[in-house]
Amino acid sequence: MHLTVVALVEDKPGVLERVASQFRRRSFNIVSVSAGRTAPGMSCITVVVDSEKRAVDRVIASLSKLVNVLQVEDLGDRTSVARDMALVKMASTAANRAVIQRMVADGRGRIVDVGDRTLSIELTGAPEQIDTAIRELEDLGVIEMVRSGGIALGRGDETLKRDG
Repeated sequence: MHLTVVALVEDKPGVLERVASQFRRRSFNIVSVSAGRTAPGMSCITVVVDSEKRAVDRVIASLSKLVNVLQVEDLGDRTSVARDMALVKMASTAANRAVIQRMVADGRGRIVDVGDRTLSIELTGAPEQIDTAIRELEDLGVIEMVRSGGIALGRGDETLKRDG
């Protein structure tokens, strides 16, 4: 089962390593990690793990005790919006160009670069949507692909922010 943990942290050197180490020490399979600055002096780290809820609760308790961690939340406890991004470089041929352009027109991606023999596509959406789109593209000539880690926000009015 994939669970998403988000941590609001101070933007300091070594914080990402200390957060990831809490998962490593407990032998979690980390599916993805994404981190980025969210405000001056603060970053948000999103970790998607393949684990049971009880084990994740123990990691959250230990993360909450780390000095530079301001707040931690398991988004499995509430509904959330999750997104991944992939950049896919495709061989561009007369045979596949129409199929790729139809996918783009259907809103499942957008062309971000055109070469003489290639097209680069950006796919953004829920992780399952990205997986499906990549499977469809694989038969059309994927040359290269990179994928971001997942990011997520809880739905509704509650926010992940430092209290006080």
